[in-house]
Amino acid sequence: MPWFEFLLPYDFSPLTVAAYLGALIVYGLALPRLPEAERPGPWRISAFLVGLLACYAVMQTRFDYYAQYTFFIHRGQHLILHHVGPFLIALSNPLPVLRFWRDRLPSRGLRIAAPLSGTYRILQQPAVAAVLFVGLIYFWLWPAVHFDAMLNRQLYWTMNWSMLLDGLLFWWLMLDPRPPARGRTLGHGTRILMMALVALPQLVLGAVIVFAHESLYDIYDVCGRAWPIAPRTDQLLGGLLTWIPPAMMSIIGILLMLQRIMNDGRPQQKQADLAHSSNGGMTS
Repeated sequence: MPWFEFLLPYDFSPLTVAAYLGALIVYGLALPRLPEAERPGPWRISAFLVGLLACYAVMQTRFDYYAQYTFFIHRGQHLILHHVGPFLIALSNPLPVLRFWRDRLPSRGLRIAAPLSGTYRILQQPAVAAVLFVGLIYFWLWPAVHFDAMLNRQLYWTMNWSMLLDGLLFWWLMLDPRPPARGRTLGHGTRILMMALVALPQLVLGAVIVFAHESLYDIYDVCGRAWPIAPRTDQLLGGLLTWIPPAMMSIIGILLMLQRIMNDGRPQQKQADLAHSSNGGMTS
C-alpha cells in the first residue's frame, strides 16, 4: 500500500473531519488577532497542533482500521484520545483563543451557550471528573459493552468521541494555568491527589487484562485481526498499554504541578528575602 493511502480515512466521517478542521480554523484565525501578551509561543502552538493532529490521525486515517481489528492498537488509539492528545492540547493553554471567540459571540449566542456552561461546571467537579475519567475506561472495556461497540458503527464513534471529550475536560481541569488563588481553578494539591487517584484503578484494570488466563475480548477472534498475532499476545500488549502509559501521564502531570508550586513560591520567597535584607540593613 502506498504511504499516502495510510493517511486516507478508513471509515470516513464528515462530522469528524469537519470538527477537526473547524478547531484548526478557529485556532488559526484567532492567533494573529490576540494581544501580543496573550499570544502563545511556538512551543504552545506546537503542543496544540501535535495533540490535535494525533487525535485526528487515530480517528481518520488507516490507523483506525488496525484499531478496529487489533486489541492493542485499539488501546493505543484510546491512549491518544483520552490521554496524550488532550494532555498536549490542555498544556498548550488555548484559553486566550476561547476568550477571543467568546467575546465576539452575540448576546443570543451567549444565552444559547448558558446551559452548556452549567453542564460544564457539573462535569468539572473534582469527584465527578475523576469518576467519569476512570469510569469511561472501565465501561468501554467491559467485555460485553466492548463487543457491541466494535460491531456497531454508531456506538463505536460514540465510544471514541466520549473518550476524547472526557480527556479534554479532565486534563484541562488538571493543567489549567490560572492561579488557584482566584478561586476559579483547583488547588495544586487537589490536582496532584486526583491524578494519583485516577492512576490506581487504571493500574488495576491493566493488570487484570495482562494476567487474565482467558480471552476477555473475543470480538477480535470473531471478526479476525488485522495481521497474524496470537490472541494472548494481543491481549497482553493491550493490557500493558492500559497499565503503564496512563500511569506515566499522571506522573508527568504531577511533576508539572510540583514545578508550578515551586514557581509560585519563588516570588514570595524573593519578597521575603528583600524584606529581610532591608530589615537587616536598618538594624545595622
